[in-house]
Amino acid sequence: MRINQRIGGRSRYATAIALVAAAALTLTGCARDTGGGGGAQAGECERVAPPSVPAASAQPAPEAPKADASRLKVGLAYDIGGRGDASFNDAAAAGLDRAVAELGLQKANTREATAQAGESEDAGTNRLRQLAQGGFNPIVAVGFNYATGVKTVATEFPNIQFAIVDDDTVDLPNVKPLVFAEEQGSFLVGAAAALKTSTCKVGFIGGVDNPLIQKFDAGYEQGAKAVAPQIDVESAYISPAGDFTGFNDATRATEIASGQYDGGADIAFAAAGQSNQGVFAAAQTAQKKAIGVDSDQYNSPQLTQVRDTIMTSMIKRVDVAVYDYINAVAGNTVAQLPARFDLANNGVGYSTSGGQVDDIVPQLEAYKAAIIAGQIQVKSTK
Repeated sequence: MRINQRIGGRSRYATAIALVAAAALTLTGCARDTGGGGGAQAGECERVAPPSVPAASAQPAPEAPKADASRLKVGLAYDIGGRGDASFNDAAAAGLDRAVAELGLQKANTREATAQAGESEDAGTNRLRQLAQGGFNPIVAVGFNYATGVKTVATEFPNIQFAIVDDDTVDLPNVKPLVFAEEQGSFLVGAAAALKTSTCKVGFIGGVDNPLIQKFDAGYEQGAKAVAPQIDVESAYISPAGDFTGFNDATRATEIASGQYDGGADIAFAAAGQSNQGVFAAAQTAQKKAIGVDSDQYNSPQLTQVRDTIMTSMIKRVDVAVYDYINAVAGNTVAQLPARFDLANNGVGYSTSGGQVDDIVPQLEAYKAAIIAGQIQVKSTK
């Protein structure tokens, strides 16, 4: 099952783009005077018209045919938090579950293992080695922290196929990187924030100040400023590079988010793993809005009490990547997988659960189409 409904199918593109011209009339020159702490014009936030792209030039790639995975034994090594984290790992788990449901993969032939907070790098390597020794093939490592372990164990077991999410540094013939254009999906939720803000000031809260999370930050700011060039985007990180506690520190996330809301931001995008829960709690207290990440966090059972604060989520479809990889191994088509999962192959996107962005979907789809068509180039750094 995909985490969220597929926004932007062929008919949806045509409808959305046809509506853009009308939407542009209401957006161009629109300004709101809220009197709150906001952008450079004391709350005024002039929006520009969204792009116009022919529907035929912005079609997403078709899905690959389904292969028979009934003979595979699939191992998943999760990052800290594992299945049930309402974010990154849950997305990977959804991809495995979909393979069981649709490809004939036997649940009894799967094994899931989870990293523990504070464990050594050797622990991750041993986890992968145990899966390999258990005859699991392929093995999916969820997270860049497994890079050293994947390189070591894939060298030891050259006949076993490995995939690693969020890392492309392991150059071995039996290792497939599953990496994403996070900046593209983040651009769309940045555009959503700019279309919805009443203060012309929005926030970004990253888990760890490293190149991966900086891609979310960069895309978000580009999307916001594409819609409202004068918008104020405040960015903060929970922990510095090399300190991964920022992905599991909801208390600190609440403090940072509360500061941004108190400072005039009315929407904050959280790309912080389990720490997102602290941002959502702060949004609920301040009666503001937040944007989730990785999974459709509005629909996460663990977040039911705060879901009304979640305006949308930047969907990083780790589920699609994991499912597509298992399907490709089963069909012997791994070489045909995309080098990067992006908007064109449904690897990233945004959610509409809760209906809070339904009114701006035509504008968001216009920006999405422009990115797919190459009319907008989203940078991965600021």
